Amino acid sequence: MPRFGFDQDALIEQFAQASARQGEALRRSVQEATLKALQGRELTLKNIKDVVKQVSGAAAQGAGQNPLGPAQMEPLLSKAVAGMDAALRQAVEANRRALQQLMDYGAGLRENQVKKAMSDIEHMEDMFFTTVRKAVAGSSGPLQGAWSQVLDKMQVKGSGTGAHATQTIEQLTEQAQTALREGRAMGLKAAQTLLDSYAALASGVLIGMSQGMQGDAGGEESAARPRKRK
Repeated sequence: MPRFGFDQDALIEQFAQASARQGEALRRSVQEATLKALQGRELTLKNIKDVVKQVSGAAAQGAGQNPLGPAQMEPLLSKAVAGMDAALRQAVEANRRALQQLMDYGAGLRENQVKKAMSDIEHMEDMFFTTVRKAVAGSSGPLQGAWSQVLDKMQVKGSGTGAHATQTIEQLTEQAQTALREGRAMGLKAAQTLLDSYAALASGVLIGMSQGMQGDAGGEESAARPRKRK
């Protein structure tokens, strides 16, 4: 049986002991920790926010114990934020696939559950940045500046989460409009069952997606680094 949640103490310790050369290891650890925590919950925006808060807080606590100076820590913090971004991009993709299933049954954009899910996707990036900023607000002065630099740079550039969310909204909206034009009939009973348990459906999709846990949604990391099989 899979184990959900993540080891906060282990993540704190990893940040506290990390050297300047371990940025990629931190990115992978943060991505994996975020995904593991998400897999144990229904995939609602509130639950995703709680996970981002927990992971950010662990990273900030560990970074605050690291003897490296802010200049050396900033690239590591950047990798940490990138790890969360990659995990949230997968959460967006899980929502996209779940909504795709609903629309295959004929559910439209006016369904309350669909509207809420689309709204959650649309607000994912804003929630991400706001939550991380609040979670690391208690960092020491110099390190607080490093966190701010990292987040400011990513906000200007745009996150992978935000880009995928925008693409998802556009694709699903187009699909729904096409279905409406074609007059697709809704399989009411099956569709209503899925609608009533949407967040659990999306969570199940994420679990299925994350069996390979390496790399981002594009699969670049898993292609570059083969997984060890148990």
